[in-house]
Formats: sequence, structure tokens, C-alpha cells
Amino acid sequence: MGIDEAFDALQKAVNEDIGKTGLARERRDLFKTALLSEPDVLETFGSGSLSRSTQLKPIHDVDIIAVYDQAEQPEWGSEGSSAEDALEHVRTRVNQLLSQSDGTHANEVRYTLPRNHAVKCFLDDPEDPDAFTVDVMPALRQPDGTLLIPEKLNARWVPANPEYLIEQVADHQRGWSHFRPLVRVLKQWRLDAPVEGRVKSLVMEVLALNCMPRTGNRSQALRTFFTAAAVRVNEGVWDPAGLCGEIQLDLDHTGLSAAFTNAADIAERACAAATEGDTDDALRLWQEIFGDDFPAPASPAKPASLITGTPALITPRPIKDAPQG
Repeated sequence: MGIDEAFDALQKAVNEDIGKTGLARERRDLFKTALLSEPDVLETFGSGSLSRSTQLKPIHDVDIIAVYDQAEQPEWGSEGSSAEDALEHVRTRVNQLLSQSDGTHANEVRYTLPRNHAVKCFLDDPEDPDAFTVDVMPALRQPDGTLLIPEKLNARWVPANPEYLIEQVADHQRGWSHFRPLVRVLKQWRLDAPVEGRVKSLVMEVLALNCMPRTGNRSQALRTFFTAAAVRVNEGVWDPAGLCGEIQLDLDHTGLSAAFTNAADIAERACAAATEGDTDDALRLWQEIFGDDFPAPASPAKPASLITGTPALITPRPIKDAPQG
């Protein structure tokens, strides 16, 4: 197997099934259509990784944003209870439109739960750890095109621009077709990275935007990414739109930087092995980074004389007729 074929196999293992991805999009679009029928909703659109096509399997949730008419909701956008009021409004309308028992648009939603920025809508049993949810976030469009979104915990509205990230990812993909697929690979890699605590998937996506090249093959691009990200992560990983600050305040910057550095060293050796024509060794090195989902041949067996604990074969010493001195 060649290196390209091995990366194809890794990608296939990481990507979600097309049918399941399609179902997630259908469920998201059902909410978009239902809410768009509301008289105070101006527009609805998908956000999150599914809308950027950088989602990691399994898909348990999707995100949509409902942009409301400020004239119809004049109290929204101000500090105080309006953030919680907006979430409660969304919760009420989702239940009336889509509740499993008596929704007027469809019968899909079992339970709704207002969170900090959005209402989490359960389409499956809320007790199921793999329950599929749709997160609906209300927003107000500002004159500069950005959004104001509710923050219930702090009783305020904050600026956001999720559409900026969607476009940045799409632009990178237009320039280099491997970008979105490799973002998914890196999101999978982070799950086993030796760091303290979790690493948010958005951290990896933004680092990929900042550190992934727009040319080259996948091997070269990953080597470049790991090398650059090992340095970049120490500066913090920030909202690319410049509005929401650092993405993960509790990120283990030191641990993640060390993990990137280790991966960069192995990737450098893998690229060198491939250049020298040792494809098998290159494959084994990439497998060391990405695990068993990356196919590679087994390491060659060591000669018996090199295996610890096994004595070397003893051959008789040749007899020579030498003069005695």
C-alpha cells in the first residue's frame, strides 16, 4: 500500500457515514424551515462544524441560528433579563412548532433545555448519552453584519460572527482540497493526545486555519502543521473573527505544544523515509501518530541473535594447523 492509499483509508475511518450526515442535515433544515415561518424571524442558517463540513463522527448535535427582527423584539439586546427571555421565547416556539406530541409543523422534539447561548432540543431520549440534539441560538443582526447573541449566565448580549469562520474554512478548502478532510483527521488525533483535560474541536480547527498550508500533499502539510502549531498554540487560540476572545481558557497549552512537537518529529522522519523510498517505514511512522486507523505493515522480525534473552547461534571454531611459538 502506498502513502496516499493509507491516508485515504485513514480518512474513510474518520469521516461520518454519508447517510448519517445527510440525516443530520435534514434534521437541521427542518428546524430552519419551521422557525423561518415565524413572523419575527428574518433568517435562519446553520452554524457549527456541520455547516463548515469539518464535523467529526458520530454526529450527535447540530447548530442553527435564528435571526430575529429587532423591531418585533425591542427589549432584546439590552442587559438584564432579555437574554434569558429570548431563550425562553425560542424554547416556547420550538415546542409549539416541533414537539413530538402536538407540534404544528412536525413532531420531532421530545424535550427542550435552555442553556447559556442556545436552546438544546432533544430529538431522542434525553437520558441517552448519544441523544441527537439541535441547538437553536437566537440572534440580532447588527448594521456591520455581525450578530448579538444572548449570554444567560451573565445577563447580557455579546457579539459573535460565526459566518466569518464558515467563510474562512470554505476559502481554505477552495484553495486546497485536502483542508476540510484533514481538519477532521486532526480533530480525531486530539482525542488521544497526551494533554491534561480535553481539547475543544474548535481549537484544532482554528489552529488548522492558521498553520495548515494551501499546497502540497497530505504528508508535507501535516508535517508543516504540527511544526507550526507547536509554537502557535502557546500564544493561545483565539476567535478568528476577533470578537469572542480565547476559545478555550482551560487549554493545556504546554501539553498540547509538546504533543505537536512529538508528532512533528515523527512526521519529519516519515517524510524523510518516503523520500528515501522506504514506504513501509514511512507508513509505520504515520501509524505511530494516528494509530491503527492508519494502515501500515508490521515491523520486520528481528534476527534471533538480536532478540533479548535468545542466545546467538554458536558455530564451531575452525581448526588451523598453526606453528607453536
